[in-house]
Amino acid sequence: MLSVLRIVAALLFIEHGTQKMFGFPAGAGPRNPYVLLSLSGLAGILESIGGLAILFGLFTRPIAFLLAGEMAVAYFKAHFPRSFYPTLNGGDAAILFCFFFLYLVFAGAGEWSVDALIDRSSRALERERL
Repeated sequence: MLSVLRIVAALLFIEHGTQKMFGFPAGAGPRNPYVLLSLSGLAGILESIGGLAILFGLFTRPIAFLLAGEMAVAYFKAHFPRSFYPTLNGGDAAILFCFFFLYLVFAGAGEWSVDALIDRSSRALERERL
């Protein structure tokens, strides 16, 4: 179930990144063509590329650590100043993603991942050496 949770959350996270970078799915307002040169553009790149890595379970622990930090910064920079309460400041998703990625730092990617595949092959190579 860890792998299923990781895959579903990654797909949702990628959607946030593609919305910032490409305006897809369409958001509330027009997309700024210079968005890639802003903090929002950097967030879009991290969310899209980092989300893809999490989706496939590639370098999960370090990328999840980076993305948890990004979500913490996003919450305190963009949401918290609006209100103390996440339901009022729109920061619910940022908090959930932050703690989900923090969980992945400790839990890893699960069985259905490139990380697990690499681990299995390295263990098989080690057994062959012995």
